[in-house]
Amino acid sequence: MIGLLKIAFKLLVNDKGKFAALLIGITFAVFLMVQMTSIFAGILQKASAVVTNIGAKIWIMDPSVTTVANSVPMPDYVQDAVRSIPGVKYAVPLYSGGATLKLQSGVYQSVTVLGLDDTSLLGRPELLEGNIEDIYAENGFIVVKDSEIEKLENPVVGTVFELNDHRGVIVGIAKVTNNGLFGIPSLYTTYNRAIQYIPSARFTSSYILVEPKVESDIATIKQEVANMGYLAITDEEFCNKISNFYKYKTGIGTNILFMTIISFVVGLSISGQTFYTFILENLDKFGALKAIGAKSQELVIMIVFQAAFTALTGYGLGVGLCTLMIFLAKMRLPNYASIVTYTDLGMAFLMVIIIAIFSSYIGVRKVLKIEPFDVFRG
Repeated sequence: MIGLLKIAFKLLVNDKGKFAALLIGITFAVFLMVQMTSIFAGILQKASAVVTNIGAKIWIMDPSVTTVANSVPMPDYVQDAVRSIPGVKYAVPLYSGGATLKLQSGVYQSVTVLGLDDTSLLGRPELLEGNIEDIYAENGFIVVKDSEIEKLENPVVGTVFELNDHRGVIVGIAKVTNNGLFGIPSLYTTYNRAIQYIPSARFTSSYILVEPKVESDIATIKQEVANMGYLAITDEEFCNKISNFYKYKTGIGTNILFMTIISFVVGLSISGQTFYTFILENLDKFGALKAIGAKSQELVIMIVFQAAFTALTGYGLGVGLCTLMIFLAKMRLPNYASIVTYTDLGMAFLMVIIIAIFSSYIGVRKVLKIEPFDVFRG
């Protein structure tokens, strides 16, 4: 059997043009599939950046909230009621809203402002420069150092700006786990300063962040909050809620799905047609093998080996090419939203297996019908 597989390999790579065409077709299809799904995974990761960066175990919100950016303010009594629920270790408010800064150059720039609980500062970012205590200083703000900080003219500790006729001062430079999706710089300050500087409605709590005493108390907290007419979900559930919104209620998910399907069809058609041509050109060789005693089962294994080798090689090249492109793109475009996940790789691998099965089926049907007599008669 090993000898037949060696013959199958030599038949496959002997015609370099056909072999290259097979590899290019599958590589291109895998590249497009992984690229499209990676972009979508990057978008979903950035869309949940605030949830990931804050790190609270339970988020309480209005039931109509679909994404973290579209918060619905809640009355203050909700926080007091949540604190009285058995199993709640502590509950603090979080302000999340947009504002427009006037920079020192006179340029106006939109930002996202996150107001942390004045007492605990739950969700504070990791500081690269400055001291976290300085956020309590008059007009103190912390800026996130990410790909969007250039839009704020690269502020440093001590940089002054204006927010709704209020003076603001950068007291710290921070980093976060994930950057936001919409290309807007982020600022952190205290909750009371945020609601004081930014005009808002009668209610000001965008979310209430809860820490349960033990994991088993989460179900009780969810039920008690639901009885009040609000929604309590874990950080993982909130990320999934945001992901489902972008998948099913926006055009992003549909467009990515169509592009992935098109990539799959392209790879399937190119590899199937090229492999069929390869089989036709080597029918005499398969017939000769059959004439000297090769069984039909052994010929089938040879064809499956050829299709699988080509598909897996194209899969590796496609994934490598996509990873290289994402790496180079992020070097030049730090806010490029793309990340290769195991789910993307698994989905592409499954589609490549289907391509290999389809190509093998085409070849097997043709080879099993050949008779040695037809070959030698020619």
